[in-house]
Amino acid sequence: MNSQSFRNIYYQPGENPVFSFRSGLAVREETLLNGVLVSSGHNAAGYPLDVLSGFPSRLNHGDFAEPSAFNIEIDGQSIDHRLEFVDFSIEESEKSTESILTLRSGIKPVTLRIHTVVDGTQMLTRYIEIINTSEKPLCLSRLSLLSGGLEAFDRRPLANGKKTDEIYSVGYFTNDQWGREGEFAWRKLMPDTLCVDTRFGRDRFRHPFIFIRNNITGVIYSCQTGWSGGCRFSVDYNATEERSFTSLAFKAEITSHKPITVIGAGEVFVTPEVHFGIICGGLDDAVNDMHAHIRKSVLCMPEADPTACLVGAGMGAEHTMSVEDSKDFMRQFASLGAEVFIIDAGWECPPEKQTQWGDFNGLNIPDPDRYPNGLGELSDYCRSLGMKFGLWVDIETVGRFSETNKCKPDWRGSDIFGNRSGNYLDMSNPEAARWAEDELARIITEYKLDLLRVDHNVSFRDYFAIRDTGSGIPECVSVKHINAVYKMYENLKKRFPDVIFENCAGGGARTDLGMMKSFNHTWVSDCQKAPHSVMITNGMTLALPPERVDRLFAGMGCHEQGSLDLHMRNTMLTHMTLNVIAPVGAQLNPVQADFVRHSVDVYKNFIRSFLPEAKIYHHTPESACRPEKGCILEIASPDGRKGAIGVFALSDEKKDFIIIPEGINAGMNYRITLDNSGAAFDVSGYELMTNGLKITVPSSLSSELILFEAN
Repeated sequence: MNSQSFRNIYYQPGENPVFSFRSGLAVREETLLNGVLVSSGHNAAGYPLDVLSGFPSRLNHGDFAEPSAFNIEIDGQSIDHRLEFVDFSIEESEKSTESILTLRSGIKPVTLRIHTVVDGTQMLTRYIEIINTSEKPLCLSRLSLLSGGLEAFDRRPLANGKKTDEIYSVGYFTNDQWGREGEFAWRKLMPDTLCVDTRFGRDRFRHPFIFIRNNITGVIYSCQTGWSGGCRFSVDYNATEERSFTSLAFKAEITSHKPITVIGAGEVFVTPEVHFGIICGGLDDAVNDMHAHIRKSVLCMPEADPTACLVGAGMGAEHTMSVEDSKDFMRQFASLGAEVFIIDAGWECPPEKQTQWGDFNGLNIPDPDRYPNGLGELSDYCRSLGMKFGLWVDIETVGRFSETNKCKPDWRGSDIFGNRSGNYLDMSNPEAARWAEDELARIITEYKLDLLRVDHNVSFRDYFAIRDTGSGIPECVSVKHINAVYKMYENLKKRFPDVIFENCAGGGARTDLGMMKSFNHTWVSDCQKAPHSVMITNGMTLALPPERVDRLFAGMGCHEQGSLDLHMRNTMLTHMTLNVIAPVGAQLNPVQADFVRHSVDVYKNFIRSFLPEAKIYHHTPESACRPEKGCILEIASPDGRKGAIGVFALSDEKKDFIIIPEGINAGMNYRITLDNSGAAFDVSGYELMTNGLKITVPSSLSSELILFEAN
């Protein structure tokens, strides 16, 4: 059933007007009740909550301590109540329907414009304009973008004896550390308030998303916050064993030191976006509809076309990076099938100092001793081999040898103790932001780049610098900084539409949808060592569509453990990037090289044909916490005609797998190819769905690749 065809915003005026947001089969309703915009409930089967007009099934606001659909505090005062209705309008476009609810605060000189966008998927987008109508600056001290009740019901008739901690499960990334990105787990929701934080109070490496599952009704709520700063998801589960009635509330918040930002006189502050969905089904039903929403409504700049999925390759500070060595690696990559060559960190450094690249950030010119003829010699040679040319830049940090660091100390952020950051460029400073954008434009133009790889290597604490930005009030500048970063990349992507923009931040520290809007694809981790490399791929493809997720074959510790086939196949269901398989001067191992060429050919000629619109199936979503189960990851074309399954043994306790493909059609017949042996056979879709495939993986940290295509 294709639910991605219906979108509607159903407005019911009156003394307490109701706003029903319908997208696919998802429904969320809100009511302006006595001056408070409250969450009135949800439905995952397409029914407006007043489908029985005399008996609407809306939530009772009295069941929730904070029923408001958003939470905003100005100068320490909540303005969630005493709101006056001003206007409600609906705008239609080819892709979406957007409503704008205008409310005036009776407490502070503020007007709110609540934007809600539905696009036919099971998700909606919400953001708010906060308009300061006074002649004085106002402090924004609390900001929940979406909040209020999710559901409330009597659990006894349905629970079949389940205890309160068995009713709901919450799924999120349970680790916030470098190298542990994408460690997804379902956790029992205990009666209390659960908070999941990223960046503010936790490290940067937790992507801001969450799933909430009602284990009785089969409903899954999903949410992603498109923000590179502090994010918090709060789930308030009010239940006891003694009573049957339960209630569940939710918040998606922006967090930082207070004030979060200062809104100047007459200024319009636009909040980050939050993406919220509801579906009745399994985890991958929610994931695939989230991916459909992301492709359609978030990562959809006309210039940011991900469909090419070019095979990348590169070399950086782990090598000498000399001109001749670079050319040698270019030849190696071209022979293996690479389509883009990227010079990584170290190109600004003198010879033998490339591992100290952080100290040289901000120079942004090729070291003349390393590259006596400039980068043009390498870019020309790269293109003569049939590859595009790319370059790494970390424009948002300035090293100790940079003139910017020496001459512009006020461009660097400072913490709550007044200490200047060692290298963090404060983009809330308009002069610093102009410099950064101009430098990137110069680098793209002067070095004739086909690809720009953007890095960002800082402490998560640097995000939350404090200063007076001109209002006379010290504020946390993370909001102004991040918005300046977004604007810079948006401007550059529009200016250079044919340049591939690749995102990175010390690995996967800034993969959120706000950052990704202007990028073609993103690095999701710098950790490539098995088994964590496979776990990261498995987890991060829950949050982002697979064609947007960069994974690396070889390099960065990848070669230290695990089989050659596992390393390669960890990249093949995502956006493929290669690293070297032999040092300069060494003969390529023909067995190794032939396998790489074969795999790249399968990627280019089979997988890439459907990858940009693929559905993805996580047979083992919690592989990070249960490695003994292995990892099974599947992608398939939406019509079920072709697909690929990666099977990875992550421990020696289990080598035999029974796999039932999920992306197939029971009415089709398929040719199955097992890549390890090349064996191919025909089988019906019905038989595959009934009996599955028995696959034996030879050892721990090895793999099998299954290809299927309808006859």
